[in-house]
Amino acid sequence: MEPDELDRLLDEVLVGGRRPVLVELAEPDPVWPQRFSAHRQRIVAALGATATATDVQHVGSTAVPGLAAKPVVDVQLAVDDLEVAVTALEAAGYVLRVREPGHRMLKAPPPDEANVHLHEPGDPALEERLRLRDRLRADPAARRRYEDAKRAFAGRTWPDVNHYAEAKGPVIRAILAEPGRP
Repeated sequence: MEPDELDRLLDEVLVGGRRPVLVELAEPDPVWPQRFSAHRQRIVAALGATATATDVQHVGSTAVPGLAAKPVVDVQLAVDDLEVAVTALEAAGYVLRVREPGHRMLKAPPPDEANVHLHEPGDPALEERLRLRDRLRADPAARRRYEDAKRAFAGRTWPDVNHYAEAKGPVIRAILAEPGRP
């Protein structure tokens, strides 16, 4: 997607607008899975009986042992009612950042940053993130290619973190298109 087209899309879906960001990678940290577990517990407790959450998963680079990452834990789950779930998570301290059809993303502020992706059940994005995570866990060559791309794009200021994510898109698509496991 061209930068101007991406900016138009972001202006429609971002709550609070675009925010310039200096992308810095951290070396793999064994505490990342523990941070995920803490967020998982917080999310499940916040949702309680108000929204059925299914398949709460640790995704993104912090879910891949041995992979450098922005030190922000990514969590994804399906919920039966996006708006009810957003309200419950906001009450638990998460902040709504993305509102788009079938998807909401909330952030936990520093120092324990996290991105919480809420999707409607059956959203293909749920499976795609799991496929990428599992491929990177299982395939050292794919993991190296992905980390090389991330390092090439790190160390600079982007108009929004979504521009950085978009820059990684070609390598992600190539990794997911490769035959093999998983």
